[in-house]
Amino acid sequence: MTIYAVGDIHGQKSFLDDALARIDADDGRDSEVIFLGDFTDRGPDSRGVIETLVRGQQAGRRWTCLKGNHDRMFRNFLTTSDIRDSNIKSGLPWTDERLGGITTLQSYGVSTGPGHSVRAMQREAQALVPATHQDFLANLSLYAERGRYLFVHAGIRPGLALADQVEDDLIWIRDPFLTSLDPHPWIVVHGHTALKTATHFGNRIDLDSGAGYGRPLSVAAFDGDGVFLLTERGREPLRP
Repeated sequence: MTIYAVGDIHGQKSFLDDALARIDADDGRDSEVIFLGDFTDRGPDSRGVIETLVRGQQAGRRWTCLKGNHDRMFRNFLTTSDIRDSNIKSGLPWTDERLGGITTLQSYGVSTGPGHSVRAMQREAQALVPATHQDFLANLSLYAERGRYLFVHAGIRPGLALADQVEDDLIWIRDPFLTSLDPHPWIVVHGHTALKTATHFGNRIDLDSGAGYGRPLSVAAFDGDGVFLLTERGREPLRP
């Protein structure tokens, strides 16, 4: 059975709709689809993205949704009004336009103009973000192990057993994961680090092709014949 994986969506609902159409065209409607996280921020319709995923799961689609660092920042804002994360080395708050939290709030109708304090925006967001969306954010998985592949948002700490991996690494790590050339127990399929196109590095596959910056959203199919990108022309092999 083919497994499909979708890279970082970042509020781009039209890109998500197109990706789902490509999966359906590949006869994958009944297959498992693993979404690699970062459903929110930067793009214009984070609400629409989450609503699509919630409705799909409610309809019985085999959709596994993983937690991304942006999804955690959104939930932290909703639950604690915290807009900072120690993993952001620049110190930028989630509400900075470069991180895109404001666009997420605006997609829910939250007032974000001058004079609106963080606490006021949080109170309004708590009222406007549906309970089903808040539950969705609270129950995202950290990884999905499927045979020879491990699907995760950012990556893993090389050399550590899966049971010993910590959430901060699974949703935030770059180095030493990105620079490691050693084989892992699986081929790690991840997003988080945006490239111009999906790339197979041998020991890992990066499917974040920069949808948050307006570039195409990558979808890959994994089956006994290998790894393929789904394009408008159909399957194209993705090789190291």
